[in-house]
Amino acid sequence: MLRKIKDSAAFFSVLPNGDIGDVVDYTNKLFDFALETGASDIHIEPSKTFITIRFRQSGDFLFVDKITHEEYAKLLSRMKILANMRIDEKHKPQDGKIAFTSEKLGNELVDIRVSIMPIVEGEKIVMRILRQNADMLNLDKLDFLDVNLEKIKKSLASKYGMILVAGPTGSGKSTTLFSMLQSFDPLAYNITTLEDPVEYNIPHINQTQVKPQIGFDFASGLRSLVRQDPDIIMVGEIRDKETAMLAIEAALTGHLVLSTIHTNSAAGTIQRLINMDIEPFLISSALKMVISQRLVKKLCPHCGTPYKITDPALQSKISGYLSHIIEDDVADIDFYKATGCEKCDTLGYSGRMGTHEVLLMNEALDPLILGKAPVHEIEQKARELGMITIMQDGLIKAATGKTTVEEIMKLI
Repeated sequence: MLRKIKDSAAFFSVLPNGDIGDVVDYTNKLFDFALETGASDIHIEPSKTFITIRFRQSGDFLFVDKITHEEYAKLLSRMKILANMRIDEKHKPQDGKIAFTSEKLGNELVDIRVSIMPIVEGEKIVMRILRQNADMLNLDKLDFLDVNLEKIKKSLASKYGMILVAGPTGSGKSTTLFSMLQSFDPLAYNITTLEDPVEYNIPHINQTQVKPQIGFDFASGLRSLVRQDPDIIMVGEIRDKETAMLAIEAALTGHLVLSTIHTNSAAGTIQRLINMDIEPFLISSALKMVISQRLVKKLCPHCGTPYKITDPALQSKISGYLSHIIEDDVADIDFYKATGCEKCDTLGYSGRMGTHEVLLMNEALDPLILGKAPVHEIEQKARELGMITIMQDGLIKAATGKTTVEEIMKLI
């Protein structure tokens, strides 16, 4: 989906020839406008004729502005200066971070992660907006079903073991991880993190930025970290066998280890660890829980309209997912349509929410793990043990007016 943001010209005072005016003022307006519209990313993309500026909002792209190549040269230099990058480097990717204080939002401090990539037509900029909002880092506000939230809190009460959050890039894994860390009193524990980059600054938690370019990666950092007498360890990501083994060893020697991993499902996480050549008995001994998640658009609370699904094929598909969860006939359930109103700018949606599956490790899974069973067998057993899949979680939320069936079907 691509649409133009309403009244964007009023924010930028863009002239017909793409003149941005004062580059400092334009940059501040761009960041403020991104925050005001709830954008998660800013994309600045060169083409042969002009430069396109787009926001990603609730997963969709919104057109903001287009400027000339001459004006973009000024904007690019400004971004590189703010992010402490080399201005003269045009042929290699660069990464940096901007600390932006928004006067419009009461001097809120916002971290903006900047990535610059050389492309055929120039240098593309993508900026991820990370709002330092402690209210977001709360497990009770992350739309977990009550049964899943109870499982998570029970696992966090453990003094040792490994908890993994799985999902693709941009699925909210870091927010879930830090929400779990926020559930602990940092003055009662020694909590230490290894991150790339540090996304949320939390008081009294020892946060470390890894620097792979100088050999200080997750694996080397974890070796040093375990000598710091930690109680709780957060590793930004399990990327390789070495990091996985060190995390598992820490989990087996009296530490609670939290981390993320890029897999498609909770059961797939077990298979991924096996594929990393981790011994299955170590996985079954160390792993406490896997949370797999995706983000979907949240229905606008002001204009969602109830309706009944009448399409037999869709009824059958939804029934197949929910048959073991609910007793009601799908034809009798009220789902909701995204209607659109002034408060959601006619989109029908407002923000995003998580859909989850929470796999709590159980002795009944051990034979499958030790036998290196395929993913579908592990998932089937987990469902028998009470795991609600991401699709089931999403459809339950669609039936309670939090999102739409169309959004959940995109997850297939």
